[in-house]
Amino acid sequence: MRILVSTLLLLLALSAPAYADPEPMPAGTDADYQLGGAADLPDHVGIVVRDRTAAPAPGRYNVCYVNGFQTQPDERGFWRRHRDLLLTDARGRLVADEAWGEWLLDIRTPQRRERLARIVGRWVAGCARDGFDAVEYDNLDSFSRSHGLLRPRHAQRFARLLTSIAHEHDLAAAQKNWAGWDGTRAGFDLAIAEECGRYDECGRYTDAYGDQVLVVEYRVRDFERTCAGFDDQLPVVLRDRAVTPGGVRRWC
Repeated sequence: MRILVSTLLLLLALSAPAYADPEPMPAGTDADYQLGGAADLPDHVGIVVRDRTAAPAPGRYNVCYVNGFQTQPDERGFWRRHRDLLLTDARGRLVADEAWGEWLLDIRTPQRRERLARIVGRWVAGCARDGFDAVEYDNLDSFSRSHGLLRPRHAQRFARLLTSIAHEHDLAAAQKNWAGWDGTRAGFDLAIAEECGRYDECGRYTDAYGDQVLVVEYRVRDFERTCAGFDDQLPVVLRDRAVTPGGVRRWC
């Protein structure tokens, strides 16, 4: 019996897919955040984040932006066809992130999480085919805008599905915001921290990820404060909130 069990374990190990360790972000270089459209990169920028519909930048470490927990405003037609996967309140109204006009995904049940993961997984596969190195899953903290309908545990469980999908495609997975939670527990490899200087959260990310943190600030005083405290550790970029190609771009 012992020999049989050992043989079965060996066969399972041999049949399991082998995933390469995701490539980490390079050290000693600056980063740019280009969700509103691609722009030329100066030589000192070795890391760039772009939308999944954009092409990666040759010769850089490329992070693919995917809205993993909410919808994109320009994809309402697609999501209306999948309305049963969107979060609704007690009156059947869609729950939205009013600041950005994005509907929240309903990640409360395993069945919905699995169906949503298949949709997001197709986007991630596209990122990998296009040549990106990592994927950023935005709006991990959508539960904080759900009027209590979503719980942190729902986000954590869905995050585990999404990081597994990234790793299946040999992509690193980036935690986006929610500084109070150590996303490495769900398999995240790096973090993209918006305004961590403004909210005094940068240290929480470095505690979890070390130098695998990219910081985006939107106000000059926050940018200068973050540079003063973390310039020797992290890439920090000042951007305009619309992250447009011709908008504000400054580095420490």
